[in-house]
Amino acid sequence: MILRRIFPDEFHVERLAPAHADIVAAIHAECFSISWSADEFASLLSQETVFGFSASLPGRRPDGFVLARHAAGEAEILTIAVHPTRQGRGIGRVLMDAVLRHLHAERTEALFLEVEENNRRALALYRRLGFSQVGQRPGYYSQFGGAGALVMRLTLR
Repeated sequence: MILRRIFPDEFHVERLAPAHADIVAAIHAECFSISWSADEFASLLSQETVFGFSASLPGRRPDGFVLARHAAGEAEILTIAVHPTRQGRGIGRVLMDAVLRHLHAERTEALFLEVEENNRRALALYRRLGFSQVGQRPGYYSQFGGAGALVMRLTLR
Protein backbone atom coordinates (compact mmCIF):
# COMPACT_ATOMS: atom_id res chain seq x y z
CA MET A 1 0.00 0.00 0.00
CA ILE A 2 1.36 3.43 -0.95
CA LEU A 3 0.70 6.19 1.56
CA ARG A 4 -0.21 9.55 0.12
CA ARG A 5 1.48 12.40 1.95
CA ILE A 6 -1.10 15.05 2.72
CA PHE A 7 -0.18 18.70 2.63
CA PRO A 8 -0.73 20.75 5.82
CA ASP A 9 -3.20 23.14 4.19
CA GLU A 10 -5.50 20.20 3.41
CA PHE A 11 -6.24 19.69 7.13
CA HIS A 12 -8.89 21.25 9.26
CA VAL A 13 -7.30 22.02 12.64
CA GLU A 14 -9.70 22.57 15.51
CA ARG A 15 -9.17 23.60 19.12
CA LEU A 16 -10.19 20.82 21.49
CA ALA A 17 -12.91 21.25 24.11
CA PRO A 18 -14.35 18.84 26.71
CA ALA A 19 -17.03 17.91 24.14
CA HIS A 20 -14.28 16.24 22.04
CA ALA A 21 -13.39 13.81 24.85
CA ASP A 22 -15.07 10.76 23.27
CA ILE A 23 -13.35 11.08 19.89
CA VAL A 24 -9.88 11.75 21.33
CA ALA A 25 -10.29 8.85 23.76
CA ALA A 26 -11.16 6.58 20.82
CA ILE A 27 -8.06 7.67 18.89
CA HIS A 28 -5.90 7.29 22.01
CA ALA A 29 -7.22 3.74 22.52
CA GLU A 30 -6.20 2.84 18.95
CA CYS A 31 -2.64 4.08 19.60
CA PHE A 32 -1.77 3.02 23.14
CA SER A 33 -2.11 -0.29 24.98
CA ILE A 34 -3.14 1.59 28.12
CA SER A 35 -5.28 4.52 27.10
CA TRP A 36 -7.02 7.39 28.83
CA SER A 37 -10.79 7.42 29.23
CA ALA A 38 -13.17 10.00 27.83
CA ASP A 39 -13.76 11.20 31.41
CA GLU A 40 -10.00 11.73 31.89
CA PHE A 41 -9.80 13.71 28.65
CA ALA A 42 -12.86 15.78 29.56
CA SER A 43 -11.31 16.56 32.96
CA LEU A 44 -7.99 17.59 31.39
CA LEU A 45 -9.67 19.72 28.73
CA SER A 46 -11.64 21.51 31.46
CA GLN A 47 -8.44 22.76 33.08
CA GLU A 48 -7.43 26.32 32.30
CA THR A 49 -3.80 25.39 31.62
CA VAL A 50 -4.56 22.50 29.24
CA PHE A 51 -5.20 22.97 25.53
CA GLY A 52 -5.13 20.87 22.43
CA PHE A 53 -5.97 20.53 18.77
CA SER A 54 -7.40 17.91 16.45
CA ALA A 55 -6.62 17.52 12.76
CA SER A 56 -8.87 16.08 10.09
CA LEU A 57 -9.43 16.18 6.40
CA PRO A 58 -12.53 18.18 5.45
CA GLY A 59 -15.69 16.20 6.10
CA ARG A 60 -13.92 13.50 8.15
CA ARG A 61 -13.71 12.71 11.82
CA PRO A 62 -10.40 13.74 13.42
CA ASP A 63 -7.43 11.58 12.45
CA GLY A 64 -5.25 12.76 15.32
CA PHE A 65 -4.92 15.13 18.24
CA VAL A 66 -2.42 16.69 20.57
CA LEU A 67 -2.89 17.74 24.19
CA ALA A 68 -0.54 20.11 26.03
CA ARG A 69 -0.25 22.00 29.29
CA HIS A 70 1.07 25.55 29.63
CA ALA A 71 2.16 27.19 32.89
CA ALA A 72 4.77 29.66 34.10
CA GLY A 73 6.32 30.27 30.68
CA GLU A 74 6.84 26.58 29.90
CA ALA A 75 4.71 23.93 28.26
CA GLU A 76 4.67 20.17 27.91
CA ILE A 77 3.07 17.80 25.47
CA LEU A 78 0.81 15.52 27.51
CA THR A 79 -0.02 13.21 24.62
CA ILE A 80 -0.17 13.16 20.86
CA ALA A 81 -1.85 10.45 18.82
CA VAL A 82 -2.56 9.81 15.15
CA HIS A 83 -4.85 6.95 14.20
CA PRO A 84 -2.64 4.02 13.10
CA THR A 85 -4.19 3.91 9.62
CA ARG A 86 -3.36 7.60 9.10
CA GLN A 87 0.23 7.71 10.39
CA GLY A 88 3.07 8.77 8.13
CA ARG A 89 1.03 11.39 6.27
CA GLY A 90 2.08 14.57 8.07
CA ILE A 91 -0.72 14.77 10.62
CA GLY A 92 1.68 14.79 13.59
CA ARG A 93 3.54 17.72 12.04
CA VAL A 94 0.28 19.63 11.50
CA LEU A 95 -0.65 19.07 15.15
CA MET A 96 2.76 20.12 16.46
CA ASP A 97 2.70 23.23 14.25
CA ALA A 98 -0.65 24.20 15.81
CA VAL A 99 0.80 23.81 19.31
CA LEU A 100 3.90 25.82 18.41
CA ARG A 101 1.82 28.67 16.91
CA HIS A 102 -0.27 28.78 20.08
CA LEU A 103 2.79 28.78 22.34
CA HIS A 104 4.54 31.49 20.33
CA ALA A 105 1.43 33.67 20.70
CA GLU A 106 1.55 33.03 24.46
CA ARG A 107 5.26 33.98 24.48
CA THR A 108 6.18 30.61 26.00
CA GLU A 109 9.89 30.05 26.54
CA ALA A 110 10.20 26.26 26.16
CA LEU A 111 8.25 23.16 25.25
CA PHE A 112 9.04 19.75 26.76
CA LEU A 113 7.94 16.24 25.89
CA GLU A 114 8.74 12.63 26.60
CA VAL A 115 8.98 10.13 23.79
CA GLU A 116 9.64 6.41 23.78
CA GLU A 117 13.30 5.95 22.83
CA ASN A 118 12.36 3.40 20.13
CA ASN A 119 9.74 5.57 18.42
CA ARG A 120 11.79 6.46 15.34
CA ARG A 121 8.99 8.27 13.52
CA ALA A 122 8.21 10.56 16.46
CA LEU A 123 11.89 11.19 17.19
CA ALA A 124 12.49 12.19 13.57
CA LEU A 125 9.60 14.65 13.71
CA TYR A 126 10.72 16.19 16.99
CA ARG A 127 14.30 16.55 15.79
CA ARG A 128 13.12 18.21 12.54
CA LEU A 129 11.19 20.67 14.69
CA GLY A 130 14.35 21.51 16.62
CA PHE A 131 13.88 19.54 19.84
CA SER A 132 16.99 18.30 21.59
CA GLN A 133 17.38 15.59 24.20
CA VAL A 134 17.83 16.95 27.72
CA GLY A 135 17.29 13.78 29.74
CA GLN A 136 16.47 10.12 29.78
CA ARG A 137 14.10 8.02 31.87
CA PRO A 138 15.12 4.35 31.73
CA GLY A 139 12.15 1.98 31.87
CA TYR A 140 9.66 4.88 31.81
CA TYR A 141 7.25 3.05 29.50
CA SER A 142 8.02 -0.45 30.82
CA GLN A 143 4.64 -0.68 32.58
CA PHE A 144 3.05 -0.27 29.14
CA GLY A 145 5.28 -2.87 27.49
CA GLY A 146 7.66 -0.27 26.11
CA ALA A 147 11.17 0.98 26.67
CA GLY A 148 12.70 4.05 28.24
CA ALA A 149 11.79 7.64 27.46
CA LEU A 150 13.83 10.50 26.15
CA VAL A 151 13.04 13.92 27.59
CA MET A 152 13.22 16.54 24.87
CA ARG A 153 13.14 20.34 24.91
CA LEU A 154 12.48 23.00 22.32
CA THR A 155 13.52 26.57 23.09
CA LEU A 156 10.87 28.92 21.74
CA ARG A 157 12.38 32.32 22.63
